[in-house]
Amino acid sequence: METSAPLAERMRPRTLDEVVGQRHLVGPDGVLRKALAGGMLPSMILWGPPGVGKTTMARLIAQDLKRPFHTLSAISSGVKDVREVIEQAGGSGLFSRSAVLFIDEIHRFSKAQQDSLLGAVEKGTITLIGATTENPSFEVIGALLSRCQVYILEALAEEELMILLHRAMESDAELKDRAIELKETDALMRASGGDARRLLNTFELCVKASGEGHVTITNELVKEVVQNTAARYDKQGEQHYDIVSAFIKSMRGSDPNAAVYWLARMVEGGEDPLFIARRMVILASEDIGNANPNALLMATTTMQAVQMIGWPEGRIILSQCAIYLACSAKSNASYLAIGAAQTEVKRSGDLPVPLHLRNAPTKLMKTIGYGKDYRYSHEGEGNFVDQEFLPEAISGKTLYIPGDNPREAEYAEWLRKRWKGKYDGA
Repeated sequence: METSAPLAERMRPRTLDEVVGQRHLVGPDGVLRKALAGGMLPSMILWGPPGVGKTTMARLIAQDLKRPFHTLSAISSGVKDVREVIEQAGGSGLFSRSAVLFIDEIHRFSKAQQDSLLGAVEKGTITLIGATTENPSFEVIGALLSRCQVYILEALAEEELMILLHRAMESDAELKDRAIELKETDALMRASGGDARRLLNTFELCVKASGEGHVTITNELVKEVVQNTAARYDKQGEQHYDIVSAFIKSMRGSDPNAAVYWLARMVEGGEDPLFIARRMVILASEDIGNANPNALLMATTTMQAVQMIGWPEGRIILSQCAIYLACSAKSNASYLAIGAAQTEVKRSGDLPVPLHLRNAPTKLMKTIGYGKDYRYSHEGEGNFVDQEFLPEAISGKTLYIPGDNPREAEYAEWLRKRWKGKYDGA
């Protein structure tokens, strides 16, 4: 079954009616359908995961409106290429003033490249359709984003992927005469990850691997063909931050099962082990703090151990630490305290240090009162002397409130006994 193009390319929709999924955009009542019906097409950013039809949709939109269509890749095109297209679009040659310019992976365009599009988009010289797998809020400059509508494309659901499979078996010239049985499809669906391109190309590989004659698609066959399909995880992209966020929130939420799952997603995706370890050091202080001071020691030691041991054994150390942090008592009191203190500093400004707390290395400083009346805490009973350490303008203000956990409850009691009401609310 030798073909000049992969199955996904052969099955690319030829009209908007053939598009599977994205009904909120191109279905009968979809927002883009309505825009096309009115002959209006705004510049837009199509944002969604790989293999959901961004490029196809752009081509079909231009085709539907009978507009010239030109495409640039953000990987291989520069500012010069953009300007050449814009100049042609304003002329009477191949491009007209209503030409559609499609830029794939627009998130990879530099600021200068994106700036070069602004004038043409604003004047209507071109209608821009940008495709991105990354959140355009972070990757597209504000000036360009404000001139475009953002449409979100969704990963295809299992029933939509099944439609694509059956369509391929029934209509593709290379497959329709083959006897193909979809006995099991779970592994095929998992391998696709909602990506139509990946689904169809994996399916074609399975058919080829089965040789001539009857083909039975099973989970075992898919596993043999796909072997070790890597989970999609872009270390530079938005999903990177989403998975790290899920990892942190799972430990904060005391769920070790979820913590090790998200850890495994990062490990399988090739994440830097030291990045993972650093995130756990931060969590140990921000979300556990003095509820369990050993958590910070554990996380710091984990980072050092991963550096010493290396990979792949380092994943075991990361797992141990993630489980420990997830199962630990939690407190964000230290995090809240520094936040409250910073807010106070911004509110009250540079308040003077009380004289009794100032250092007095010279005779003049001593003469004008630096260090006067300071009492050495270790000379008091229990190594404590009641005196004010804050500037006079905020004297008595409470910034640290112990968390609701056994260890910090001890702190609260210790403070109340010594400060005679100052920490009664602690």
